[in-house]
Amino acid sequence: MSTKEILLDLRTKNGFSQDELAEKVFVTRQAVSRWENGDTVPNTETLKLLSDLYSVSINTLLGSPHKLICQCCGMPLEDTIIGRNKDGSMNEDYCKWCFADGTYTYSDMDDLIDVCVKNMVNEGFSEDQARTYLRQELPKLDYWKRYEKLGDGGEFEDFKKQLIDEINALHIDGMPKVEKLNALVGKYVNLEYPLPGGMKAKFLDDQTTYLGNQLESEIVDGLCFGVLANMDFILISTYEAEGTNPELILFKKR
Repeated sequence: MSTKEILLDLRTKNGFSQDELAEKVFVTRQAVSRWENGDTVPNTETLKLLSDLYSVSINTLLGSPHKLICQCCGMPLEDTIIGRNKDGSMNEDYCKWCFADGTYTYSDMDDLIDVCVKNMVNEGFSEDQARTYLRQELPKLDYWKRYEKLGDGGEFEDFKKQLIDEINALHIDGMPKVEKLNALVGKYVNLEYPLPGGMKAKFLDDQTTYLGNQLESEIVDGLCFGVLANMDFILISTYEAEGTNPELILFKKR
């Protein structure tokens, strides 16, 4: 689709008139009309406002002229998995797993490779093939080439270590010691837990990136512990294969 078609499609799908859209992005109705007729294209600042309004990348607004990939892990980027800056705007250089709320979540390439290898093995790669490929390709990405400039001097790693210490200090019966916390997007770990009285509830935001891990129970075969945390809370649950029969063990505000 062309830019004019995309802008018309997004406006109509979101139920805005040309006047309503113009008010939201601080232009005239005539400007909106010219975009949709293909006479002009929104300027850079207006494209940013449209990106925020529709939750799509500027690349999408312009008809996807570029193939976006995460400059930390190499994953192809779609609008739904693009990372966010501190102000909530999209950062089209990174995925949600590698960049969340203005923070880079990986400072150790080996840790990232360990996470990526598991996903690639599920897609048919052998572990050796996956590791070899990642060790060749990751250093070519912008984040790792500019790590000394982009990195936070270990501040985020210190935060993760603090979380790990807090989690291990809870001494959950049957749960192994937590060694690592990885970036996890809420949509993929937002289990629905049964509550007293027969109700069920979710505790996470599908769009938010958390830190967490999955650990196999030391005393019950087939049972896993799910650990999730951020600046505000620690959540620990148990579940069986594929997240079935989840049970909330602990939800602790920090």
